[in-house]
Amino acid sequence: MSTLEGSRVLVTGASGRIGPVTVERLRKAGASVTTLSHRENPHLVADRVLVGDTQSQADVAAALEGVDLVVHLAALAHRDIAPAYDVYTTNVVSTFNVLAQAGALGITRAVVAGSINAYGLPQNLHDVTPAYFPIDTNIPVDLADWYSLSKHNDENTSRMAWRHWGINVVTLRFPHVNTPDVLLEQSRALAGSPRDGIREAWSYLTTEDAARAIELSLTASTTGAHAFFLAANNTLAPYRTEDMLRAFVPETPRLRRFVEREVPIDLTPARELIGFEAHHEVAIPTLDLPLDI
Repeated sequence: MSTLEGSRVLVTGASGRIGPVTVERLRKAGASVTTLSHRENPHLVADRVLVGDTQSQADVAAALEGVDLVVHLAALAHRDIAPAYDVYTTNVVSTFNVLAQAGALGITRAVVAGSINAYGLPQNLHDVTPAYFPIDTNIPVDLADWYSLSKHNDENTSRMAWRHWGINVVTLRFPHVNTPDVLLEQSRALAGSPRDGIREAWSYLTTEDAARAIELSLTASTTGAHAFFLAANNTLAPYRTEDMLRAFVPETPRLRRFVEREVPIDLTPARELIGFEAHHEVAIPTLDLPLDI
């Protein structure tokens, strides 16, 4: 029997890319699911489906009725998806509103959809590269856009919520998450221009694995507020990681060597804290890096 059996989970942002897959997985695990989305989704199957705004105190309060656990996915997920003010305020106000109300109600655990952008580089406006590889949770932060700032500050909100109300929070720093067919198309694009993937360490995750990481975070025994990177074990680029690092960032320190297409991100916290390792990878052949690239 799943440890989610009989519990009620609120999933915000349930109509987004990860939301429906997460809702289905949690229901299969025996949870009753309340969803809160900003728009109608006729394909969303849950025990209680609500339409509302995660920035609204009233909407979130109604969604939290009878809830035991929270999954907060709602966000504007890119720097350019809306005006800067809207991106930043939507994300930080929503996360504060959801965690503050959940904490005040005595809810003991929440999972927040964070982003690899919390360290600032993927959407940075300047010519920057990671300080070292593998990217880890201690890597220097360089924030130059409002979306990255919002995801960075969401993690501060999670730490505050834990200290103030005692709600345990796991923030999953997702890389690009999508379906295998979309990821395969992106892999083909990276094959022609692998330099474009440096800031994200050529990382990715399928929606199925993202939903699985969320379930594991809900059932984990962690206490406190934790944030860490997730990714598939291998890169989305078809070339060997060491070859790409030597070609594109030869002066950047490497804390260890990488085997074949191993993703240059430290995935140890995900394994140790929630027992996560990606189960789904895009089928990409490993190729030699062309000399002209």
